[in-house]
Amino acid sequence: MATTRDQALRDVVWCDLLPMTRLEIAHEVMICLPWLAVSAALYGLGLVPLGMVGSFFVFLTGLRLSHGCQHYQLPVARHWQDKILFALSAVMLTSMHAVQATHLNHHRHCLDDDDFEGKIARRPFWLALLTGPLFPIRLHVEALRLARRSKRRWVVAELLVVVGIVAATPWLPTALQWHVLAMLVGECFVGFSAVWTVHHGCGDDVPYRTLRSGWLNRLSYNMFLHTEHHLFPAVPTCHLHQLAKRIDAASSAYRRVLVFPTAKTR
Repeated sequence: MATTRDQALRDVVWCDLLPMTRLEIAHEVMICLPWLAVSAALYGLGLVPLGMVGSFFVFLTGLRLSHGCQHYQLPVARHWQDKILFALSAVMLTSMHAVQATHLNHHRHCLDDDDFEGKIARRPFWLALLTGPLFPIRLHVEALRLARRSKRRWVVAELLVVVGIVAATPWLPTALQWHVLAMLVGECFVGFSAVWTVHHGCGDDVPYRTLRSGWLNRLSYNMFLHTEHHLFPAVPTCHLHQLAKRIDAASSAYRRVLVFPTAKTR
């Protein structure tokens, strides 16, 4: 039986948010490049702590671009988005097609027994952090089980590239060595930062969290607008803040479970 909240959600207009302008497409595709340049320059100057800040945003923006391509949100041919995922695999040192396999399964089975990705959200925060380094390893194993043959080929090819880069790290320039280290550290925490934060403590009624702080959403590149993404996964990340306003106008129920409960609501 449909709830009042579900009925309100049916009134949300969202299809007009699917198209992207050429400028928006260019911004999404190149979203990592400025941070890559900044972090590399800082590492080259020996400013390692500042370089790590740059690498943090490389990882964050890489997650955003990868996430959009995993759902084929960009209005370009799918094979180009697959190639972007391949390139991001080399940058972020994990198979992005593996992440795609487990993430789409997460959407189909959000927080139920068949949701590998969501399992980490059921753990206390300290255990999610402690077991974080195992998360990407288990993810790749699960992805090879879930993926179709064509996707498994992408996963294997990307893993070979990742292993090659990591093995070659001692002979790479210093700036690239720091980049490799930063990405590997990021992968150790990705289960906590990208899954636990947006699903912990959630129930069957609202199994995801969102954020209503304007400056925090800008700083996090809209990646914490997770409720909106789950409800309308075809909407590009760059338009999720617009979607959030429409959902709030239809029902206040979806903004009650926040990533940061103390963050000021806009």
